[in-house]
Amino acid sequence: MMIQRLFPAAAITVAASLAGCGRPPDADPAMVSEWMRTLYGIVRTERLSPPIASRFMGYASVALHEGLAAGTPDMPSLAGAVNGLSALPRPDDGGHLDATLVANTAEAEVLDSLLGEALPGTRATLNGLVDSLRQTRIGLGVKERVVARSEDLGRRIGRAIVAWSHRDGFDSTRGRPYTPPTGPGLWINDAPASIYASQNLSGGTEFVGLDNPANNLRPGTSSDRALIMNRPKRTGLKALPPVNMAGATEPYWGQVRPFMLKTWDECPIPDPPPYSVEPGSPLYQEAQKVFDTRKNLTEEQRTIALYWADNAGETGTPSGHWVAIASQMVNQRHLSVAEAARLFVGTAVAQADAFIAAWGYKYRFNLIRPRTYIRRIIDSAWEPLIPTPPFPEFPAGHSTQSVAAGTVITALLGDVEFEDSTGIAIGSGVRRFKSFTEAALEAGRSRIFGGIHFEAGNEAGKTVGRCIGERVVERMGAARRP
Repeated sequence: MMIQRLFPAAAITVAASLAGCGRPPDADPAMVSEWMRTLYGIVRTERLSPPIASRFMGYASVALHEGLAAGTPDMPSLAGAVNGLSALPRPDDGGHLDATLVANTAEAEVLDSLLGEALPGTRATLNGLVDSLRQTRIGLGVKERVVARSEDLGRRIGRAIVAWSHRDGFDSTRGRPYTPPTGPGLWINDAPASIYASQNLSGGTEFVGLDNPANNLRPGTSSDRALIMNRPKRTGLKALPPVNMAGATEPYWGQVRPFMLKTWDECPIPDPPPYSVEPGSPLYQEAQKVFDTRKNLTEEQRTIALYWADNAGETGTPSGHWVAIASQMVNQRHLSVAEAARLFVGTAVAQADAFIAAWGYKYRFNLIRPRTYIRRIIDSAWEPLIPTPPFPEFPAGHSTQSVAAGTVITALLGDVEFEDSTGIAIGSGVRRFKSFTEAALEAGRSRIFGGIHFEAGNEAGKTVGRCIGERVVERMGAARRP
């Protein structure tokens, strides 16, 4: 990150004159988008699963928002609006605060906790951004006493958020064994070994073994050169485990405390189609539609499927994609710092709650995936366009979290046209959308084009996602300045 990119010369001149009068210069909204882009990169490098990534984004967004709220007049705090977060520390006196430094320090405290198991390169990236933002503020003329006061408050806010995060039930889901139920119509992970490499290569690794698809470090099996070249993650990680396509992703995720939903199943969905192999039955018809779509896939449908794939291990995951879209809106829509932080936290916590709800339902119903059904009943050689992820089908996670995110962004910015350049780093071009609603619905349909979801799963995801987004908007609106 370049300091000059965040603070142009003209802005530095104005800010310095303000600092000379004793008042710290205003925070730059580019700081918020810089954090959002950095967090996307961390999720990608750490090869996190979608639920883990969404929790990470959720707490990071709250930390940044609350740090800015503490130092920004008339910016509401989310304390009391999100589950379990009581009043946060306040300044000890009436002296000046620098909102950027409060937020920067709070974010550093929370990420230091969340990234305790991260790769060394991730920690270096984090430390570099924190230090760069700090030195920029000092260079803008923020006085030493203001720096000290602001960072002290940021540390106290960050530690309070860390303590809050430890009460969400996440720790109790770590290391618990899981045996999927068996029977006709129930999900099994039958993804072929050939998908492991493509699904696990990332900025953090250049090698994946079929006997070790998560690329975990095993004692005695790696040379020093291999550690440097491939950067495998050590085994036994609890907070930041790499996605494992051979396993079952987060079967207990529905037990994690939501950010704004009262309970994970506050937003109801209908039951999935009953299992049947009879031609003409609802599930058979669903499978036939997926089969026919794959057989007659258009080039545009293929582009859509690959654009929204957001495979764990390769990208910033679906939650990172929508956070990246939100980060682009900071500049495209000329948002203020408070608006940028609100957009970040709304997008992130809506998706975090969407993953909790979707996963709760997924492992309640344990519905079979199209690949398994089609190969069993219709065509034994059939393969989807994109890899089938290692968790049950119903409801569709993409549809749930995309509609949740799109609902929040629309409420905050309006359903406006926009461009999304998230995929440039992985070879995709810029896509243009008439609205956030259009983009969210396209993301849901992409999973049918990719051959990994039934239409019923997509529709159920839209229903629960819209409900979650509306709840988040409503409860964010209830936040007040303490």
